[in-house]
Amino acid sequence: MEERTGIFAGQDPFEIARHWLAEAEGREPNDPNAIALATVDETGLPNVRMVLLKEIEADAFVFYTNYESAKAIELDGAGKAAFVMHWKSLRRQIRVRGTITREDGPQADAYYKSRSLGSRLGAWASKQSRPLKSRAALVAEVAKVTAAKGTDPDRPPFWGGYRITPVEIEFWADGEFRLHNRFRWTRPEGGDRSWNVVRLNP
Repeated sequence: MEERTGIFAGQDPFEIARHWLAEAEGREPNDPNAIALATVDETGLPNVRMVLLKEIEADAFVFYTNYESAKAIELDGAGKAAFVMHWKSLRRQIRVRGTITREDGPQADAYYKSRSLGSRLGAWASKQSRPLKSRAALVAEVAKVTAAKGTDPDRPPFWGGYRITPVEIEFWADGEFRLHNRFRWTRPEGGDRSWNVVRLNP
């Protein structure tokens, strides 16, 4: 397809995503793995926020959060989500839409253990998305958790991962005169997992 963008016919889209992310890690000044995650609430009203993508698996994308947060409630309620990953330095983006499942086992435990101690204790202390009286109250809660949990806390039962299994992935790369390069991979939910690839008008 487009050698300059690193997109080739018949290529695994997850391989392309990993390749683009690796390039961004050498170019993007901050958080090259940041994604804008879109969900909907029980009324269908959209919500979007930045989170950090932690893994690109063979067939899915994984991130982690508090299961009692607004985003988690919306993810569990709808069972579907979308995200966009944009790199200004590379003039590229990836859009993903798909179904949601929790990653709440050994893989989540291992990722939690890999985080800094401060981040692990913060996951225990923060009642994410809920009202907070003051910054001092949060600091006090961190101190309380630190005294209780010590230096090797287990993963909180209310904290873990989500896996987005795509039904659609679109790769976008900047082109001259706004004649951008867009390629979309689609496949049905469940059943046949083969991809259909088409080039889109910019």
